[in-house]
Amino acid sequence: RRVLLLGEGNFSFAAALSGARATHVVATCYESEEEAAGRGGAAQPCFAVAGAEVVFSVDCTKLKEHFAPGEREFDRIYFNFPHCGRKAGVVKNRQLLAGFFHGCAEVLAQEGEIHVALCNGQGGTPADQPRREWHNSWQIVAVAAGAGFILSHVHPFKAESIEGYKCTGYRSQDKSFCVEGALNHIFTRSTAPQCFTPMNYQTQLGSQKVSFQVPQVLVDKINRGFLEVNSSHPVRTIKERLSAGLSQAFPLQNISSCLPLLQQGHPGGVCHSNIFWVTLSPGEAPGTGKMSQGLADAVLCSHFGQDTAENGQEGCPDPEQFYLRPSLLPHAQAIMKKGAFSPGTIQVLSGPVFRKCRVTPHSMPAFHELLVVLAVSRGTENSCVQMLVENIKTTMNSLHQGVSGIKPSVSLQEAASFGTELSDFAAFERQLGEVQHFLCVGTEPDPPGACVGVIRAVPAEFKSHELVVVSASLNLDLLALLLCGISDWRMLWTWDRRFLRQFPEGELRLFKSFSLYPPSYVHDVSFWLPDGQGFDEVAFHTLARRVSGEMVVSIQLRDSFQQPGTGRRSLCYRVTFQSCDRALGCREAAEMQLHLREAIQQHLAVTLR
Repeated sequence: RRVLLLGEGNFSFAAALSGARATHVVATCYESEEEAAGRGGAAQPCFAVAGAEVVFSVDCTKLKEHFAPGEREFDRIYFNFPHCGRKAGVVKNRQLLAGFFHGCAEVLAQEGEIHVALCNGQGGTPADQPRREWHNSWQIVAVAAGAGFILSHVHPFKAESIEGYKCTGYRSQDKSFCVEGALNHIFTRSTAPQCFTPMNYQTQLGSQKVSFQVPQVLVDKINRGFLEVNSSHPVRTIKERLSAGLSQAFPLQNISSCLPLLQQGHPGGVCHSNIFWVTLSPGEAPGTGKMSQGLADAVLCSHFGQDTAENGQEGCPDPEQFYLRPSLLPHAQAIMKKGAFSPGTIQVLSGPVFRKCRVTPHSMPAFHELLVVLAVSRGTENSCVQMLVENIKTTMNSLHQGVSGIKPSVSLQEAASFGTELSDFAAFERQLGEVQHFLCVGTEPDPPGACVGVIRAVPAEFKSHELVVVSASLNLDLLALLLCGISDWRMLWTWDRRFLRQFPEGELRLFKSFSLYPPSYVHDVSFWLPDGQGFDEVAFHTLARRVSGEMVVSIQLRDSFQQPGTGRRSLCYRVTFQSCDRALGCREAAEMQLHLREAIQQHLAVTLR
């Protein structure tokens, strides 16, 4: 390994590292050799460091200038207790760190690490005990993010365990820094920001292939293949384990491969603003008479205009419009209408579904649904529901055994007693049709936890009226979050390879974040609403998702004001930007805020204040 040491004072740290095998140490000092030689006491340097290359007059903010192109690939860079010298304040030291991280970006290997040791409290992270106020800290994670680095580990800096190490240079004097409680911060490169260009996607619709432009907010979520056979993604692991568990109790048929991505018309009862509408490429839109009599024909919705007044829609959507499927339930209904359904056999459907929703911790514009459908004799549906739930409970308990520290608690709650404060997932499921039970999963000691599924029991559309269809719809993404201890749903969609490396060969493990304490940036936006018109908050949240590339984690209404006399209404929202997997600096977040202001004025017809 090539190791670069910056800001060495007496080179005692270099001497401790230089004995390591297969390590080439380059130890540098900011001062010239003459200046360093003039120091006395404990700060007096030992230039003869066996096995190390010693370089003087190295500015940590201009590293590219000191190393030739062939000498820049350092595997590790160490900077112990950086300081501008004398009584420099936090602002100057932040500037020093900012220049240092930008310098490292030019000389660090792609998989390299940056180790920065700071005195207790300086970093400004929750790892500091006690923690300083944010404005009085060096804000190291936010500063590093500006240069494209994320904090991946933090642990105590144990100076006493480093043989011969003497920490000196406090305020440019022959004094030691207070190393009690000091922390070593380890940074790694972040994945680069994704630049998603408009994307056309081709899919099967009836008997022909059609293409459409993917909504910008979904460009990174279309065709990711998480459920494919060669995938080790946790959502596929959970899907396979649940299917295997169900097959122990019932005959099982998997019919997910032939499900169309698009649906046509408008699903009855579903709010128009929750749907991702798409337009087929010119000349490709088939008329309903030209569509095949296969599954795509069966999911053509005929409830045009149904519940439009209830859902706040001014008019009926064009029946020739197309939209990305928000649920797999219409496909199950299509199978029943065709008669391709064997009573007593569980039908398993799975695939991604897409729903416009608000920005909340567990609201996802795209997730993977597992739909289990079973036709049973009338009068036995309640016992079948219990069998399904017990089977799911057993599978979940077996899943958690491989995930240390996570013990799920599965509960079934009556829909009538669930309350009015529903999650976006539960509320949308109610729009799709009557729900008998909500399936909730919590992690002890906090049951009942989040709603991850719904249970329905409805009369079957068969010639025989003696059958009832029991269905269970599960949100696989929410299950993955709860079972693997993942705090942010966006992590499931990350492009960073470090995520899937934690789940080799489909194993479920407790997830360890590779981006610790990501900084957040708060901005406010206020605007006047158009006269006499309402405000579509879901459209506002979807717009924020799109312009920020899913970097918005919270949108809170701060104020609603109605101007006396004119009756004009103004809203003020607080928008919080934060990434879960890559570096997000304050400048980039400020640019996102500007783009958001422009977008809401252009697309929502509001007047900015």
